[in-house]
Amino acid sequence: MKTSLKDLLLTMGIKLTEEQVRQFAQYQQELLAWNQKINLTALTEEREILIKHFYDSLLGLKAIKWSGEERVLDVGTGAGFPGLPLKLVYPSLSVVLADSLQKRVKFLRHLSGVLGLTGLEIVHGRAEDLGREESYRGKFEVVVSRAVAKLTVLAEYCLPFVRQEGVFLAYKGGDGAQEYEEASLAIEKLGGKLWKTVAFSLPEGLGERTIICLKKVKPTPAIFPRKPGIPRKSPL
Repeated sequence: MKTSLKDLLLTMGIKLTEEQVRQFAQYQQELLAWNQKINLTALTEEREILIKHFYDSLLGLKAIKWSGEERVLDVGTGAGFPGLPLKLVYPSLSVVLADSLQKRVKFLRHLSGVLGLTGLEIVHGRAEDLGREESYRGKFEVVVSRAVAKLTVLAEYCLPFVRQEGVFLAYKGGDGAQEYEEASLAIEKLGGKLWKTVAFSLPEGLGERTIICLKKVKPTPAIFPRKPGIPRKSPL
């Protein structure tokens, strides 16, 4: 018999209520239904969604200590990962999910209504544009991003949003530490500093993960982020 999400998360020290179990089940159901109409995820097996999306998203709770009251931004959230699972476990978080594709934003707004969530904002826009808006720049204790870009690019997308002494959590595969080495100069230029890297193994042999934790130690220079498309074409 396969282990339930509730039991899998207990091994991480996370105890789900029955309401949270119901919300995760509904999330999975809506994701699979919408995925038949629009491409939200390449994973279509329920077990893979459970471990590679839900469990994986919640590894951030083990990488750093949380109060549960943080203001959190998920850059390039896609179908809501990792920001939405974090919100489901800690309903008191104030979470902004940002994505550049309107179809994903539409799905997330629908899902937010179905799950009855409050304290959740879903924003359509590119990181390069949102990072220059006063209401978002330097306003978050925690910024998260998963499977969006190489760290040299991702740091420019994400560090402008992090407030002083806040944290950026970059969700990476098993080779995350190598990505940090390549991005160290860019991170310093953007006002960040490596705090720690934390390695994890997914259950059932489904892969290795690294979360790179960057502290914001000084303000990001006003010239960053550069115009849309430039960070990816010409990484720092």
